[in-house]
Amino acid sequence: MPSATATPRSIALFGGTFDPIHQGHVQVTEMAKQELGLDSVIFLPCRKSPHKLDTRSALTEHRLAMCELAVADYTWAEVHDHDLTAPSPSYSWKTAEYFKGAFPKAKLYWIMGTDQWNALHKWARYEYLLSLVSMIVCTRGSESLKERELTPHVIPSEHPASSSAIRNALRQGEEAQWLHSSVKDYIQEQRLYNL
Repeated sequence: MPSATATPRSIALFGGTFDPIHQGHVQVTEMAKQELGLDSVIFLPCRKSPHKLDTRSALTEHRLAMCELAVADYTWAEVHDHDLTAPSPSYSWKTAEYFKGAFPKAKLYWIMGTDQWNALHKWARYEYLLSLVSMIVCTRGSESLKERELTPHVIPSEHPASSSAIRNALRQGEEAQWLHSSVKDYIQEQRLYNL
């Protein structure tokens, strides 16, 4: 977690299954950091997304380890296990509330994709979440955003990486693209995704 003595002025929270984390995830945070002048980005692998219950994920310790490997070279990025260790269910508003309490003077942002933004009304206490954080939405191509009472910061990204495509490639014995070399090595060592 960012050092309390450093008193970060702006922190972006980036939650997801990261199954596996890929270069597209990191690129989005780099773009957001540059555009909004973020001091820190915290990657938050989740135990299980309530919107992806039909997807079989790698074990939590593996997804956490892959995230740590993927951002090890970035001084402004870190990984936190809050969503993996907090009492279930681990709702986004609870996560935002936790970090708001930890850094009361920092401006908090939340990074998400267009699909999440458009389905935000289905999230638990989403209006309260919007009162705690400013939203950063990563868009691809001509995706349209649902209009809400608050306008998010938009980060357009054309990075082709997809976690599901990477998993499928690995399961078929194909070379997986868009993975940090240390993440790729970890997947092979741990024999993840049916390797």
